[in-house]
Amino acid sequence: MAAEHEGSGLASSLTDLMTSLAVIFILLLVAMLNNQRQQATETRKLVVLRLQTALEKFKLQGVKVESDPKDPLVLLVIVPEDLLKFDQGKSDIPTAGFNFLQIFAPKFVSTACSTELRDGISSIVVEGHASSEGKPSDNLSLSQRRSMAVIQQSLAALDSSGEADTTTKEFEGKCFLSLISATGRGNAEPIYKENGEEDRPHSRRVVFKIRIKSVEERKEIVEQTGLNRLEQGSH
Repeated sequence: MAAEHEGSGLASSLTDLMTSLAVIFILLLVAMLNNQRQQATETRKLVVLRLQTALEKFKLQGVKVESDPKDPLVLLVIVPEDLLKFDQGKSDIPTAGFNFLQIFAPKFVSTACSTELRDGISSIVVEGHASSEGKPSDNLSLSQRRSMAVIQQSLAALDSSGEADTTTKEFEGKCFLSLISATGRGNAEPIYKENGEEDRPHSRRVVFKIRIKSVEERKEIVEQTGLNRLEQGSH
């Protein structure tokens, strides 16, 4: 009887121990997730603040920095179609858009590639869109060409800018190329008027999407950097 009592007591103690460990693990996991969420939020706030400050002069033209309602790690730099207005079926950047990118692109790139923000940004996507006019397959190709045209003109504006020296231009150009990509959404996401009709001129647009690095991405970079230093030190 005594042995059975002792065995029962031991089993109860082990159960209590496992329960306590499980509770501790859950609490640590919740704390870690909250910390990661807070870090991501702080990084996003910093990027928004710096971009809004750098692009202040473009606010009067309607350029806005907003959070993407579909993804908390993505920021949208909204450029009104009046500044980058594409004609139906065309991907050529008009004179107004050319003049806009000449000033906007160097400021945007220098901010994104600054010491404060570069390590917090995962990627920048120039997303092209089209109205529903025409075939969906043609619109997909058209929206891709629009996004590529904006990237090419942005790089040209960066090269011709007189705001930075040659070394800085070279660094910012490489940084921009390492972050930037072009994509076309075709007519999958049209803009609608208040009466429910498609606003076709507004639908023919491009959007800059900035993706903030997740905690996992930053952690991986830190680990890789530490590994590289160890490898260099071993030689």
